[in-house]
Amino acid sequence: MGMGVVRSLRRHGVLTFARDIDAAKMAEAASLGAAVAASSPEVARQSDVVILLVVDDVQIDEVLFAEGMAKALRQGAILVVSSTVDPQYVAALPQRLGHGIHVLDAPVSGGPAKAHAGTMTLMVSGAAAARERCAGVFAAIAGNVFAVGERPGQAMTYKIVNNLLAAANLAAGAQALVLAQRAGIDPAQALEVIDASSGASWIVAERMARELAGDRGVRAATKVLAKDVAIAAALAQRVGAPDSFARAAVEAFRGAVAAGYGEEDDAALLRFFAARR
Repeated sequence: MGMGVVRSLRRHGVLTFARDIDAAKMAEAASLGAAVAASSPEVARQSDVVILLVVDDVQIDEVLFAEGMAKALRQGAILVVSSTVDPQYVAALPQRLGHGIHVLDAPVSGGPAKAHAGTMTLMVSGAAAARERCAGVFAAIAGNVFAVGERPGQAMTYKIVNNLLAAANLAAGAQALVLAQRAGIDPAQALEVIDASSGASWIVAERMARELAGDRGVRAATKVLAKDVAIAAALAQRVGAPDSFARAAVEAFRGAVAAGYGEEDDAALLRFFAARR
């Protein structure tokens, strides 16, 4: 999704500095007209707005503190956290970074295709002045921008709630199609019927259609949604919310990861359930 953000920014003529540990990704960013940075601190030194799109809080810590980006951020710079992490983690970042750095909590949803098209959904919380400074950047990378609060951590909570529902829907959809297949009906036609009926779900239709067609390209790895739904389950425990569906989704995704599907697209949940008895 980070490459999609680079593409969208360049499409709108925004001067963009890019950094990735994958040399091929760096070459792709350069082909889009982005300036290739040799390190994450170099990105910070060159930018007024820095967007972090990595996998988890461990990688954010590595980029910010181990690699030194935090110390290289300009006074008054805005750090936009678009990775999906625990709301408590992003809420603590402003204090960890110190005065003079503005943190916007801005998780994204929609997957790589929408990121490349600039049509993904972005939830953002943080100081209104910082949000206003980033309005043009957000308009370039997202089709839907929701301002959801003044404090980092609030937007991430919205994203976690969304991803809980996405994970539960996807797990249920995969099981439903395995049921269809074992009951002797065509799962592809069942998916078509479901998509026009009360059981319709965008993530089920998008993921299962690709899986049934034999498209094994990785757009969103199973291990990533497994991480997200585990955060949702932990949040439910913290705030005392009912969590039976969260726990069921955690079980499904952890099972798929343990079975070797972690690096595959999360559409592989269909194969995971199809192999079970």
